Amino acid sequence: MLALPVAGAVLASAALHATWNIMIRAGTDRRRETALFAAACAVLAGVALLVMPVPRAPAWVNLGISAILHGFYFALIAEAYSRGGVALAYPLMRGTAPMLATLGALVLLREYLPPAGWLGIAAICGGVAVLARGRGVPGERAAAAFALLNAVVIALYTLNDAIGARASGAPVAYALWVDVLSAVPTLAWFGRSLGPRLPHPRAILRAGGGALCSVIAYAVVLWAMTRAPVAPVAALRETAMLFGIVLARLVLGERPGARGWAAAAAIAAGAAVLRLG
Repeated sequence: MLALPVAGAVLASAALHATWNIMIRAGTDRRRETALFAAACAVLAGVALLVMPVPRAPAWVNLGISAILHGFYFALIAEAYSRGGVALAYPLMRGTAPMLATLGALVLLREYLPPAGWLGIAAICGGVAVLARGRGVPGERAAAAFALLNAVVIALYTLNDAIGARASGAPVAYALWVDVLSAVPTLAWFGRSLGPRLPHPRAILRAGGGALCSVIAYAVVLWAMTRAPVAPVAALRETAMLFGIVLARLVLGERPGARGWAAAAAIAAGAAVLRLG
């Protein structure tokens, strides 16, 4: 059972994670918004690294791999949100990734699942199947495809970073270096989208606000994991999917419908069960 302050902090972290996705989707050019967000994250992380230890040498291979994977991650986020809403893409990305990472750990690390874990996987698969069917809205099938492909990328960098963070001897510094290094392939990929013109002040504010949300969300969940067991903290953080749909409805005017809500709830519940396992 999580103490009330810890539970509240984890819920706030989940809401902040959903918020930066809303900020990317809120812009008219999602590629440009994503590039600015990645750049803002790199700046904030770079400042924090001034007072952080340097990760151990073996972790730098993992950092290089993670930077490349995060470049793909940001590219796929931009493509998904250019074609579909947060209510569709966000649960697919966030919910499917833990399932794929769990299956990857099963194959690569021989980390076997308890029976409840398989129920969690079944719930995620059911929710994904419902969301992926679509409602006939233009672009949503492509958005779902990009989101599911991004879930594979998220699972890959999750497994890679689990190894790298352990090897680094400084997991927080490792995570900050990921933010800094991943900006390089991301900005190279979106260089044409940025162009020579200066970004609009609103876009800069969205990027800075989104980056701040991302950094604070990560710091808060790390704090929570020092005050409570990791499994329930990680499970409660899966409420980010539901926050994403609520914010998409309130801020962006998206209408996921009863089917969308049910599918997202099934995915969130399945992901939470996997985290608890």
